[in-house]
Amino acid sequence: MPLDVVDLRDFYARPLGGIVRRIVRAKIRARWPNLRGERVLGVGFATPFLGVFREDAERILAFCPGQQGVAAWPAERANAAALVEDGMWPLPDGAVDRILAAHALETSESAVEFLREAGRCLAPGGRLLAIVPNRRGAWARMDSTPFGHGRPFSRSQLTDLMRQAQFAPAGWDEALFMPPVESYLVVRTALALERVGSWAWAPFAGVHIVEATKQATRPTLARKVRKSKPAPSLAPASLGAPQPASRGAAGP
Repeated sequence: MPLDVVDLRDFYARPLGGIVRRIVRAKIRARWPNLRGERVLGVGFATPFLGVFREDAERILAFCPGQQGVAAWPAERANAAALVEDGMWPLPDGAVDRILAAHALETSESAVEFLREAGRCLAPGGRLLAIVPNRRGAWARMDSTPFGHGRPFSRSQLTDLMRQAQFAPAGWDEALFMPPVESYLVVRTALALERVGSWAWAPFAGVHIVEATKQATRPTLARKVRKSKPAPSLAPASLGAPQPASRGAAGP
C-alpha cells in the first residue's frame, strides 16, 4: 500500500530526501536531456523529480493514486496535480510523450495493469521511465524511507513485468548507493558514494531506473484454410449390352 502523501512530502523535505531528489534528478536528466515541446506525465509521487522538465516541456501533469492522496503542485504556479484511480487515468489514448513513474509500480495493486494503462496513454514513440526499489539493495529493507514500502524488484523481475505489459526495456541506471540513514556524514559523502558505487557495487543500488518503450503488437493473421483434394467421382458405370460368358464357364 502506498505511503500517505504527507509522509512522502515530509521525507523529501528532510536532508536525506533532499540528497535523494538531487541524485535521482541527475539520473533522469541525463537520460532525458531535452524534452522541448513534449507532454510529460508523472505518476505515483513523481513531483520531487518533475521540476527538471519545467523549462522545456510543453506541459507537465502529476497523477497520484487515490489510496495515497494528492498535494497541490507546483507551489508557485497553477495546480497540475490530480487524484486518479490506480490504472484508470483521465486521459485519451496517446495523450502524452513521456511518463515518469516514481513510488508507483512497487505499491500498485496490479503493476501489469498500471503499465498497460501507461502504454495506452503514451503516444507512438513515447517512453516510460520507472524508478523502482532494488530487491537486493539496503533501501528496500528500511521502512524509514518510501523505498522500503511495497514490492521491490530485481532486474529480471522488472524485465518480465515490462514484457507482460508490452514494454521493452531500452536502458538501465542504478542510484542510491549510500546507506538509507539520516546522518550528517551520509548526506555529506553521498555524491562521492554514488561515484564509487556505480562501478564497485552496482547490483546493490537502492533503486533501478529503467527506461522502456512500447512494443508494436503484430496483428494475428488468420490461418489459411487448407484445401482438400476433391473426392473421386462415384458416378455409376453405364449399362451396355450383356457380355458373353468366358470359356469354361458352366452352362445353364
